[in-house]
Amino acid sequence: MKKTTYNKLIRDKIPEIIKKSGHNPIIYTANDEEYIKRLYDKLIEEIEEFKENPSSEEMADILEVCDAIMSYFRMSSEEVIKVKNKKFKERGGFSKKLILKEVIRDD
Repeated sequence: MKKTTYNKLIRDKIPEIIKKSGHNPIIYTANDEEYIKRLYDKLIEEIEEFKENPSSEEMADILEVCDAIMSYFRMSSEEVIKVKNKKFKERGGFSKKLILKEVIRDD
């Protein structure tokens, strides 16, 4: 018998997929405190994967985690997009690739 330890948040259908492949997943349901921590960890994991392989598939994984975080905090995607658009209108986006090196003040 060979065991592989993952100890990470997984998508809801992964246990079924593992069982169909003839293996036995050992899982448990996280409490709210652990769940949000694991979502943050998963977001970092997915961003790292995207950095290694910038693709639509990896970006979709990031968005899935973001959707779960929004749901956890009872935010709607419409609300978030509205705020995003407002910030874009007021502050712009990132397309100009600007880097703020420093600010010199005349105090």
